[in-house]
Amino acid sequence: MPAASDTPPDAAAAGTPPTARPPGRLRLAMGLLPALLGAAVGEPSAAADGAAPYAAARQRMVDQQLIADWRGISNPEVLRAMATVPRHEFVPPEIRQSAYEDRPLPIGHGQTISQPYIVAFMTEQLAPQASDRVLEIGTGSGYQAAILAGLVREVYSIEIVEALAKRAAGDLTRLGYGNVRVRHGDGYQGWPEAAPFDSIIVTCAPDHVPQPLVDQLREGGRMVIPVGDFGDQSLFLLRKKDGRLERERILPVRFVPMTGTAESRRR
Repeated sequence: MPAASDTPPDAAAAGTPPTARPPGRLRLAMGLLPALLGAAVGEPSAAADGAAPYAAARQRMVDQQLIADWRGISNPEVLRAMATVPRHEFVPPEIRQSAYEDRPLPIGHGQTISQPYIVAFMTEQLAPQASDRVLEIGTGSGYQAAILAGLVREVYSIEIVEALAKRAAGDLTRLGYGNVRVRHGDGYQGWPEAAPFDSIIVTCAPDHVPQPLVDQLREGGRMVIPVGDFGDQSLFLLRKKDGRLERERILPVRFVPMTGTAESRRR
């Protein structure tokens, strides 16, 4: 989970997209949006939402923050998930009116729910498939897991802060996300008994890629992970090929450091 600060800690520098998007793909995403907004992600969370003001705010979030020219999220399934999952259900009641703003929000215990764009961008980089089994390191509010739940077969999510793990598990159950499993534990170690995973998403930053996560990623799988010190981090897309990792630096970011084993092994 990204850390709270006076400026959006997990935003791209100056909001600049990491890669250019072909105009044709962007027009396709925009053309599909009305249909996507009317479609369910396959989870009952939309019914649990119910409030028209939140639905309107969520549509504005997708229109203005995700598919705008300068952001260019274009995966139709990711856009559908972002347009459906009730983000306001994953933030404290006293700040729900800010749930769809273009910034991270505090969720307690020194943690935040990530900026919507970062959630969408990291999800898109995973290239999720309906048959995938995904490991998430850093459950936080549970919102990222909810987004993934409508896109893949199973989500396994680990949170090192016990209170957050319990709250997220309760909220995901309440909202009907039955294909998400939440565990309180050290994300550095992964979830070995459930491996291998088709993809892994990490929302806290170690200063190196944890080997247990590499071992638990299937051949051909993808991992999205921030790596570096708090003041100098980059988001990487890793692809596993022939047992080795191909690395692509895709975005400057700032997430809280990974704690637990990763903290004790910081180089």
